[in-house]
Amino acid sequence: MNKPFKYLLALVACSALALVAQAQPAPRILVVDMAALLDGHHKTLEQNEKLRADGQKAQEEFDRLNKEGNVLVEQYKELVEQANNPTASDASKARVQADAQRKMEEIQRKQGELQAFQQNTQRALQGRIRTFRDLMFEEIGKIATDIARRKGATLLLDKSGLSLIGITNIVYSDPALDITEEVMREINKDRPANLPSPAPAANPAADSPRVSLPLGGRN
Repeated sequence: MNKPFKYLLALVACSALALVAQAQPAPRILVVDMAALLDGHHKTLEQNEKLRADGQKAQEEFDRLNKEGNVLVEQYKELVEQANNPTASDASKARVQADAQRKMEEIQRKQGELQAFQQNTQRALQGRIRTFRDLMFEEIGKIATDIARRKGATLLLDKSGLSLIGITNIVYSDPALDITEEVMREINKDRPANLPSPAPAANPAADSPRVSLPLGGRN
């Protein structure tokens, strides 16, 4: 193959690639804040109220069990004092020591009951939160995708997430590309009138919903 012909083929190939590139539509990218949408969704507010109410009930039950445990501890202390009474007979001391040992075993069982109740309650509440989050992100994601498609977007990015190095995945985006407010209006169009307005999120990238489990940090 002579050189002029090879140059001609190369020119034709480049021209064809240029035509293909021109035929492809330019990508249109939009962004959305999924964490803010979850925080501001009326279903999140309703779910948080339910979790707080159930958490309060769990706290009351924990306090009841803890109070029973404290009573057992006081009874054990009294038995120990009786066993240490120098005026008591050996037989009496032996009987009281046996009662104290049984009381200690009862205290240990109560401590196990308290610990199991606390762990099971936290596990159940956290499981409910995870399940709710998964369902809500799926629901919100579908609405956001529909809006993005209507706007002709070919790519929708979540700006609320963090990268592996702990910074936002999107360093900068034009505010005109953000459809968060539009999606928020859509997901809350059926919002009950008696619900309070959501408080602004202090950290949009944090996990949501932000529910404090009342049993956290108790010994």
